[in-house]
Amino acid sequence: MKVFLVDDHAILLDGIKSILSQEEQLQIIGEANNAEAAVDFIKYHAVDLLITDFSLPGMDGLALVRLVKKISPTTKIILLSMHDEVHLVKEILKEGISGYVLKNDSHKELLQAIAAVKEGKIYLSNDINKIIINSLQFPDEERMLTDREREILKLIAQECSNKDIAEKLFISERTVETHRKNIFRKTKTNSLVGLIKFAYANNLI
Repeated sequence: MKVFLVDDHAILLDGIKSILSQEEQLQIIGEANNAEAAVDFIKYHAVDLLITDFSLPGMDGLALVRLVKKISPTTKIILLSMHDEVHLVKEILKEGISGYVLKNDSHKELLQAIAAVKEGKIYLSNDINKIIINSLQFPDEERMLTDREREILKLIAQECSNKDIAEKLFISERTVETHRKNIFRKTKTNSLVGLIKFAYANNLI
């Protein structure tokens, strides 16, 4: 099985390669630290399995999944992510990925996911299954934006830069950028003015 890896954290990438290199049936044929490089590779090489992070510089994991599905429909995709928000999980699953594993899950879960995908099955890690089941039991708890996203939205409305928001919330600018992308995607807006109008119209701020 030819595997391609995408993650912009070199340490995590090395860790995944170390785990997979011990599996005789898996062949790592390439890696990238951004989605654009992954797309360029997959256009010209046969890839059986793409394992990608969600949070990537530039194009995010969701956009990458959609593109790969167009240019290489037979490529199976496992998303390896830190994100466990219900909206995001459901949106990604709708794109027809073969597996979703959280980064804080054990390496064993990733290998279980790969084994399931090889058999043509879909694999969701235990934590993701719990999130989906919980959202079915308590649908009212599923809101458009998470508390942190609302917090960031309020600061965006105050014209704070990513750097300002990161300093105020004690998080990295990269994390702020990921939340910002999620906010625009969830609200289906593509400009700051449109986002603010939507936010006030829907009592998000």
